[in-house]
Amino acid sequence: MKFCSECAHPVDLRVPEGDNRPRYVCVQCEAIHYQNPKLVVGSIPVWEADGELKILLCKRAIEPRYGYWTLPAGFMENEETTAQAAVRETEEEAGANVELGELFTLLNVAQVHQVHLFYLARLRDLDFAAGIESLDVQLFSEDTIPWDDLAFPTVRTTLELFFADRVKMREGGAYGFHSRDLVRSMRMSSDAS
Repeated sequence: MKFCSECAHPVDLRVPEGDNRPRYVCVQCEAIHYQNPKLVVGSIPVWEADGELKILLCKRAIEPRYGYWTLPAGFMENEETTAQAAVRETEEEAGANVELGELFTLLNVAQVHQVHLFYLARLRDLDFAAGIESLDVQLFSEDTIPWDDLAFPTVRTTLELFFADRVKMREGGAYGFHSRDLVRSMRMSSDAS
């Protein structure tokens, strides 16, 4: 940051009085400009019929990770709730109409200043299509998910936790809420696990 968004004068990076971290502070109006993590919010859209469960994934048409598969998700906008962001992103990226369920994962990715939230979701119908940020949208069963071509560790972690909870459900359990700190790179290599 070079200039104040309040008065357009230059800013200095310094620790303001009473603070403990360097912040951009305007040299003219002394406005403190805080930089905080971004929220990435999405859903796990599922379709279940005849005892078979499938998950809707999107093939990315944008960087980072162009051409890799992901759950529909994106940055939360101002003046919306996390649930509204999850529904909006699912509509934008997959053209899908979902009934949103409970929050399923909260994944801290501190090294890239992000927090990723994924909600459980049920597809209301099979009327979906790739949005402008997606090359393709497809339903996958657990054994057909392109595990080696997933875009981000947060998506892989969410899917692994989802299928682990499905096993627990068959034994009388339920979906849980999962919170993790991910310290590996957001860009997965082909040998990432």
